[in-house]
Amino acid sequence: MFREPQAVAGGPAMRERLAKTVDAHKYTHGHALILSGGPAKGGAARLAARGALRIGAGLVTVGCPPEALTENAARLDAVMLEPIADADALAVVLEDKRINALGLGPGLGTGKREAALVAGVLGAGRASVLDADALTILAGKPDLLAALHDTCVLTPHSGEFGRLFPDIAEKLAAPAAKGPAYSKVDATREAAKRAGCVVLYKGPDTVIADSDGRCSINSAHYERAAPWLATAGSGDVLSGFIAGLLARGFAPMQAAEIAAWLHVECARRFGPGLIAEDLPEAVPAVFRDLGL
Repeated sequence: MFREPQAVAGGPAMRERLAKTVDAHKYTHGHALILSGGPAKGGAARLAARGALRIGAGLVTVGCPPEALTENAARLDAVMLEPIADADALAVVLEDKRINALGLGPGLGTGKREAALVAGVLGAGRASVLDADALTILAGKPDLLAALHDTCVLTPHSGEFGRLFPDIAEKLAAPAAKGPAYSKVDATREAAKRAGCVVLYKGPDTVIADSDGRCSINSAHYERAAPWLATAGSGDVLSGFIAGLLARGFAPMQAAEIAAWLHVECARRFGPGLIAEDLPEAVPAVFRDLGL
């Protein structure tokens, strides 16, 4: 039931899949769509998009409200832009079946428009990673929680986990009166089974589980400690890594495991002074270290 993310990400089979072949083209490696918030709220989505592109997605598009196009255009080059005013506009964009992975939540907002976008993404049935504001929306709408499917990945930190699964979080926080104690592994497995999808419960002891009970622990302790990840935006890049790997055709559990492992490796490779913008730029060096 337990797997080590390092073995998944660094093993020969995964190195082969992470590499790109000489006869590939951009659509060979998928097209990720990252949904953004409005003006002055697009930084988090841009970080996610950069992460998705660096991890190897063939194409990445940021979908934002029309009034935010100019701001995003000034900050993006290889990442494309698409005006998405509302859920109806999203449905039109998703008529392009080459868009095979979706990322939403970072800087998205939590209003009616954004809740409708979450519903539209879940209704599309495509591989999706939901983070940040998307998790807040899910926590307040049981019908959307029920719409999660097995190609979704949720990436909560402890506060978001508590809002999504308050009873599970309460059980985890309760002092153990007798053994065995209820652990973060138990909590993540229970959450994944309830959600019907992969849950990546963030932290230095990141736990990743799917609805069938498979589970990985991505530890960033001792020689793998990466304290510089405690910086604004690092989680947005992680969600972008996952979206990019989903676009490349990795299964949700694999995408979450590999992204979590690479996230730490990028932070360790860069070292002190890391900010979120540095994480995608460290990917090439980590890939070279893997022999890609």
